[in-house]
Amino acid sequence: MPQTAEQLAAMIERGMGRDRAAMRQKLSRVHQLARDGKPFDGVLQPLLVEATASSAQRARRLANLPRPNYPQELPVVQRKDEIARAIAAHQVIVLCGETGSGKTTQLPKICLEIGRGVDGLIGHTQPRRIAARTVATRIAHELDSPLGHAAGYKVRFSDKLSTDTYIKLMTDGILLAETQGDRLLSAYDTIIIDEAHERSLNIDFLLGYFKQLLPKRPDLKLIITSATIDPQRFSRHFNDAPIIEVSGRAYSVDVRYRPLGGDDPDAEDITQIQGILDAIDELWREAPGDTLIFLAGEREIRETAEALRKHHPPGVQQMPEILPLFARLSTEDQNKVFAAHGRRRIVLATNVAETSLTVPGIKYVIDPGLARISRYSARTKVQRLPVEKISRASADQRKGRCGRVSEGTCIRLYSQLDFEEQPQFTEPEIWRTNLASVILQMTSLRLGDVAEFPFIEPPDYRMIKDGYHTLQELGAIDDKNALTPLGWELSKLPVDPRIGRMILAARDENCLPEVLIIAAALSVQDPRERPMDKQDLADIAHAPFKDENSDFISYLKLWKWYHEKVAHLSSSKLRRTCQEHFLSYVRLREWHDTHRQLHALVAEMGIAPHKNESDRSGQRSR
Repeated sequence: MPQTAEQLAAMIERGMGRDRAAMRQKLSRVHQLARDGKPFDGVLQPLLVEATASSAQRARRLANLPRPNYPQELPVVQRKDEIARAIAAHQVIVLCGETGSGKTTQLPKICLEIGRGVDGLIGHTQPRRIAARTVATRIAHELDSPLGHAAGYKVRFSDKLSTDTYIKLMTDGILLAETQGDRLLSAYDTIIIDEAHERSLNIDFLLGYFKQLLPKRPDLKLIITSATIDPQRFSRHFNDAPIIEVSGRAYSVDVRYRPLGGDDPDAEDITQIQGILDAIDELWREAPGDTLIFLAGEREIRETAEALRKHHPPGVQQMPEILPLFARLSTEDQNKVFAAHGRRRIVLATNVAETSLTVPGIKYVIDPGLARISRYSARTKVQRLPVEKISRASADQRKGRCGRVSEGTCIRLYSQLDFEEQPQFTEPEIWRTNLASVILQMTSLRLGDVAEFPFIEPPDYRMIKDGYHTLQELGAIDDKNALTPLGWELSKLPVDPRIGRMILAARDENCLPEVLIIAAALSVQDPRERPMDKQDLADIAHAPFKDENSDFISYLKLWKWYHEKVAHLSSSKLRRTCQEHFLSYVRLREWHDTHRQLHALVAEMGIAPHKNESDRSGQRSR
């Protein structure tokens, strides 16, 4: 051999982390051939080339390792040395910090300073695409590096990465998907799971996966960040990992309760929009400042923005700039929220701004106390996104978005009693999700048996059994609980498996437009109302939509009627017409919004209706 085994082994260990396991196997092959007295040069020479290139790349990364500077005003920077020592001394740490402490942007820079990111990438997960892009842009700016070099991102259908990247921002779904091609996640030397308190399915999957992975990867560091929401649970899951707590806001926040019905419980409730306009008037009679308003969804944002543009707060000379912020917004429009500005702003955001993103310069927060929460309905057997009251922890997170640049004010459009009666934390998603969907996702990701997986809080065994039964009924798994070809296709649709099965069947049967309407209807509460004292009148009003042969055709008739009215009636007349026909205007709007989301989803997945019968592939004879 041209080099001693020890020299070659040392060169391999100086290579990139992702290359080492494969190179060690090749070196073992060389040793085996040498012991057997067989030629080994055909294996050795390519190994030498590979080891040389890999070690050179690592040496280059070490030489070019960014030397970060830190904004001294951020609380996490004051604890920088303590955090660095903890990362160096422990395989897992839990960093617990209030909103605005700087943990999201500064933690990966602290990792760089102690030499992480050389052997492999510093992977940094976010629950949402908008946060992954925004945080990557911010860190790249602070490192004085173009986006995609020192820091970059990867989200679904888009990435900004290069061979020079040290910090990789991504959604937690992207990292979970990468476990399939790289079971040991050897491309990374450090993983940061940000916003772990959200307890989404992906986060719980990842925490369970790392519980199994870390003993096999002693060189891998795992950092879990959370708002001040039950960090002890994460610590216990990883064998009492150390917890570092970092304070957040530097200024106090005045909380005011302004329930929509006022102090009189018998008073007629005013609308949420009117409550927001009244809150704006109250706040803007005080000191100038930007306002962040939390809303449940895109529709609420659009309607509130329209009302605000028509409203002129008393004493305000220049009308504020009104900006929306939600996950489906274009990148260009999202960036407007974070750009420098000179006039007052009102930012209308979903709970994407609750923890994942820090909107700069916010002095006031208006919180109606509502959010869309994914929840499985045992009655309809489908996963829905109803609007619900938020937990106390979520309310406190929203409050924490102000009080960072000066003393802040948070107006809650509900009573203090309502706040105190809400649960302390939002339930983890796995407790409010159809387990057929969970099992389907786990099986497609090869995460093992759901009953044996080390979840932080495992689901009930009876629900697991029911989930497997559902998937067998849908034809997604066989009698050995392995995914069928249809199951693999179904697993790519991020919707309830029953709805997904309908969509796939509709594609094959050339009736996708109609089935998307029906699928959306099944995902919301029935908009037809039938009061106990007016059942006969309601039946007469619903008669034009009724089809004797099919409830599904009834949905299509109602859909057509509603959209004809939408095209010709004003909002107030449409509401009255719905009321006259014993129809819930709110639920009809929710049906419309759900259909729009499903339509966008199937288009994104490349599932589209056939143009005509001749376009079908493999058409069956009837």
